[in-house]
Amino acid sequence: MAGQRKDLYQRFLEEIKGYVRQADELGFAGYCQPEHHLQIEGFEANNHPGMFSLFVGLHSQRLKAGIMGYTLPTHNPVRVAEEIATLDHMLKGRLYVGFTRGYHARWVDAYASVKGVGCTQPANAKARDAQDTLNREVFEESIQIIKKAWTSDVFSHHGKHWDFPPKDGSAGHPAYAKFGKGQDADGIVREIGIAPHCYQDPHPRIYGGFAGTMRTVDMWARENGTPIVLADDLEFCKALRDRWMDGAVKAGHDPDPGDAMAWGGFLMLTNDKDKQQALMDEHKWFWDEWFIPHGQRMPNVLIGSADEIADRIGEAHDKLGFNELFLMFGQGHLEPQQNHEEIEEFMAKIAPRFASKDEQGIYV
Repeated sequence: MAGQRKDLYQRFLEEIKGYVRQADELGFAGYCQPEHHLQIEGFEANNHPGMFSLFVGLHSQRLKAGIMGYTLPTHNPVRVAEEIATLDHMLKGRLYVGFTRGYHARWVDAYASVKGVGCTQPANAKARDAQDTLNREVFEESIQIIKKAWTSDVFSHHGKHWDFPPKDGSAGHPAYAKFGKGQDADGIVREIGIAPHCYQDPHPRIYGGFAGTMRTVDMWARENGTPIVLADDLEFCKALRDRWMDGAVKAGHDPDPGDAMAWGGFLMLTNDKDKQQALMDEHKWFWDEWFIPHGQRMPNVLIGSADEIADRIGEAHDKLGFNELFLMFGQGHLEPQQNHEEIEEFMAKIAPRFASKDEQGIYV
């Protein structure tokens, strides 16, 4: 029941502050965490992506907070659009946002925003295809609504799963007609708009949390979002990249090939072979105990010396041409000092081989 212990949650917050401040000083572009709820066992502790991102922003000066991301089948999409826009103002644009579908049944099923929607990994294997389809429908429709809210003064949406405003409209107000928009001549609200609009124009950059199928990549190509891919099979990654480029062009976008994916993996940086094995054992324990039973595959692991990891990143970059590297590290299940040393060594010995600092001191 570690997730309910006050002392451990306070320790978590203090450790996050330390990592954020270090990342900010060293020139990382951003720091992000996923959304998870009801985690009484304590394996994952972030239950509000917006609030957590504000916490990151409050303890950094240049670093962007990354929401990675809102699990959309558990949210009202208009509320998400408004919350992100508000956070974008509070951080003055130091924000990017990802969206995910939700694989953890206990909390996704409990938080479902649409009746019947569930996680992508149901306990009943026979129901998997139907549940996956419904989850994907709600997810994709929610993204469309969020983008519509961000880019329109007022709008309406009447889709398969959502109606904004209700189909019969909502009660109006004289001030709506005098100072706003969206109300018809009979005083019925037919369109709504969020307030405020985003600080960034037209909205923060969008990422797809941990894409691994062609169907998901097709959707992100249409929506002009960058998938995060944590796979070690570079031929598979290239197929995803090419599929995204083709889909983005067909959707009428003018894509930068480097935005076709953000590639990366779990960082384990050390010259010591025995320590490498210990890190892998610890990582594997974490995955075997928690993620594998949820149906989650182990991500790519960037393990070895600075030279070995740099060679692997270079090989991947030569093949995939990505603009951004997405790194996971042992936050929570390794001691803070070990994580701090690894982060510092990465920025001292690996990052300068692939990027240079901009005028704000961030590696690009």
